[in-house]
Amino acid sequence: MKRIASFDVDHDLLRKGMYLSRKDGDVITYDIRMKVPNAGDYLTNGAMHTFEHLFATYARNSIYGSEIIYVGPMGCRTGFYLLVRDTLRHENAIRLVQESFAFIQNFSGKIPGSERKECGNYLEHDLEGAKAVAADMSVVLKDWTPEQLVYPA
Repeated sequence: MKRIASFDVDHDLLRKGMYLSRKDGDVITYDIRMKVPNAGDYLTNGAMHTFEHLFATYARNSIYGSEIIYVGPMGCRTGFYLLVRDTLRHENAIRLVQESFAFIQNFSGKIPGSERKECGNYLEHDLEGAKAVAADMSVVLKDWTPEQLVYPA
């Protein structure tokens, strides 16, 4: 089998940030790294789950909503993938992530899609944990630029 491209990224060099992971046809995958890999600090399941609900809801309802393909967590619990159409410029993808994280950081109320009939694990949510991750990443990505989308080598 072919080796998956993300396994060729040196995870010992990765830091928190937003990276251009790959481009497949008209689909761009961004790696939003929220935790330093293999450092012993990972997204908790509850915070990650809530973050997913809020991030996906915000992104799909934003002005860029028609260009969003997928928003979801990495299995290693160190970040999220954001898949978009290549018509969304890098500057706008960064802006969308910044705005999404500000939304999450300041969110109050009922988590979208958190009822039993809407979610396969409706009891495992952690809004305060999701807000803390968003606050941390808002600082990291505050002045992020398209030039910083390159993985460290």
